[in-house]
Amino acid sequence: MSTTLGESEKAVKPVKVKDEVEVVYSQEHWRLLCELRSRARQLLTALPEALLVGSVARGDVHGGSDVDIALLEPSPPSIVEERLAGKGINVVVRELVQATPLSTPRLYIHLEGNSKVSVPLAPLARLEEEFYRFAGSIGLAQLEKGERVAGVNKRLLAVIPTPRGHIEFSIIGREEEVARMLGVSVDVVKDRVSALTRRDERGRTGLYLRLEIPAWESPEEAIARVAKRVPALRNKLEGWL
Repeated sequence: MSTTLGESEKAVKPVKVKDEVEVVYSQEHWRLLCELRSRARQLLTALPEALLVGSVARGDVHGGSDVDIALLEPSPPSIVEERLAGKGINVVVRELVQATPLSTPRLYIHLEGNSKVSVPLAPLARLEEEFYRFAGSIGLAQLEKGERVAGVNKRLLAVIPTPRGHIEFSIIGREEEVARMLGVSVDVVKDRVSALTRRDERGRTGLYLRLEIPAWESPEEAIARVAKRVPALRNKLEGWL
């Protein structure tokens, strides 16, 4: 069975039941994917150790898709921003985010053109690092070869690239199969299924910490200031900030 990908994505809700179908990309879809990947290449050229994560790595983009770049190792945010500036990439705003008191805090550096870079401020936990393989991620070399990879989107649909587009199916009830396919532990698959279905049933849950840091302020100084009054953040940053 084949369908054509729509112009825009509906509200993101987990798909609990969906048989395997092939989604065929339109010319407009391929053009959008090419444009987003060109933007990603510029960012990865500045940060070659980082990964491109999500829909732009998989291919199932839409009009609102972001270019998501993730560093896997802690790095001083100011140095990351200097490297971006060296390629003419300007910071719009940053967000300091800690999902739960036990989560690794991250700084999201938002850039022009629906792009952002995620910088961990302490070592990532195993499941946090595995999430990038779960979502689908590629490095600069793979991007330059035009490769796309399998991963799972926010609707809990597995996305498997094909020459015409991709094959998709709901991962609910197929968690172990998906874990083997993506080379991740079943723990990370079940964790994402639980988190996204719970969010759908109860409404969006808040983050433990989310703070905007303007582009003119030193990110390290702002993070240190917040850590003084937020014990869970301070505990996670000890020895790394």
